[in-house]
Amino acid sequence: MTGTPLRIVRLANFVTPASGGLRTALRELGRGYRAAGHEPVLVVPGERHTDRETEQGRVITLPGPVLPGTGGYRVLADRRRLAVLLEGLRPDRLEVSDRTTLRWTGRWARRARVPAVMVSHETADGVLRTWGLPERLARRTADALNTRTAHVYARVVCTTEFAEREFVRVGARNVVRAPLGVDLTERHPALRDPGLRALHARGDEALLVMCSRLSVEKRPGTALDALEALLLRGRRAVLVVAGDGPLRTRLEHRARERGLPVTFLGHVTDRTDLGTLQASADVCLAPGPAETFGLAALEAMACGTPVVASASSALPEVLGSAGAAAADRGEAFADAVELLLTRSEPERREAARARAECFGWGTAVEAFLAAHDAEVLGRGDTSAGSTGEVLGGAGGPVGSAAVVLGRAGAAGPSAGEVFGRADVSAGSTCGEFAQADVPVGRDGEVFGGVDTSVGSATAVRERAGAAGPSAGEVLGPGGAPARSGAGVFGSPGAAGRPAAQEGAA
Repeated sequence: MTGTPLRIVRLANFVTPASGGLRTALRELGRGYRAAGHEPVLVVPGERHTDRETEQGRVITLPGPVLPGTGGYRVLADRRRLAVLLEGLRPDRLEVSDRTTLRWTGRWARRARVPAVMVSHETADGVLRTWGLPERLARRTADALNTRTAHVYARVVCTTEFAEREFVRVGARNVVRAPLGVDLTERHPALRDPGLRALHARGDEALLVMCSRLSVEKRPGTALDALEALLLRGRRAVLVVAGDGPLRTRLEHRARERGLPVTFLGHVTDRTDLGTLQASADVCLAPGPAETFGLAALEAMACGTPVVASASSALPEVLGSAGAAAADRGEAFADAVELLLTRSEPERREAARARAECFGWGTAVEAFLAAHDAEVLGRGDTSAGSTGEVLGGAGGPVGSAAVVLGRAGAAGPSAGEVFGRADVSAGSTCGEFAQADVPVGRDGEVFGGVDTSVGSATAVRERAGAAGPSAGEVLGPGGAPARSGAGVFGSPGAAGRPAAQEGAA
């Protein structure tokens, strides 16, 4: 690992002032990188060019067109302009949060000799299925996309074992796992407000809350179906929806047509207000089947509210026994709500909070820095639950960075180790998630090389009998090392920079 400050340039599409999980993750990781002594720079699309310093570091917006039918999402469509910006920024590391429209930046980084990682925020086949593609076609398309993605980036970062599966399925061996987190100080059970609860639900009614973008891949209609199923059974319940998106008008029409007690709040801009709503609910619903982590659900758990999530998503892995998983049908979600409500309120709220405490942002920041082979250089804010908790040493509590990352001082995850074996007793609150950290790739190998010829989609196999490449090593054509692991994830500034027009290819 390098012990010098790094300029970590992060690229993301599909981020708006009203977007949820991705925007939260970018903000908290940026804050954490900065607290750890590095220089984060975030580049996102916007209406016009801006460049400002923020709590998460420097944030640059480039003009980008709105994608029709997405509710206002923009993309970084001007490759040449972005390539010129990247050349001027001279990143030491590149972190990309879009495997489709920004995949070309992996080739730019390779030519620039800048170590680059792609962060998987959703499962490709899951999103394609929600868009209506048949399962077999969705899987074939996703496999082709993921194969190309794995070959153009030095590493692929997945937040859960669930997210890893589609890359392991295509033989990718450069996958590392780094969980996301929750602000345990900002989100807490004391936010519960009886007055707010009474505003939305009578004393004998169950208050259900869904915090989600109202778009097809989130399947928000399942929440309405679950409410209807509960009412038909005689369970008194109401639903409050916090979020906006292209399906909102259709969902409002469905609720009116069926006479369902649903309140649509739209996008809730004040994070304290949103936390108060989550804390005041009896159960939160997370019906998105393609979620690879589920930040809104984890925030609800931190507020002491259990969550029912899609069994098709990664959330059962995150929620553990403190929540419930359901098939992607309203009746199944209603069954899971009923199951959670059979537990006493103190029991379910304590279990939810305890589970959330396994996922502080400090753990996430250290894991992401490890994926960049970057060390923690500063300490920042060390208040509990903040990104400054970054930096737990050996012997820290379950869920600390030391638990997730394994041996301190190792140069990235060793073969078969990924992020180590969490040192927790079997059956503990955090043990379920920790034990999910299984070796990635075949026979415990950690990640290998890719053919460095431009546009290649063929993995370079190790020579028979030869040791596999070390983590981060990139192989040249024919299997010869193009540069050592230190060259890929080594000291900053060692790599040359390409002409700007190369990135526009």
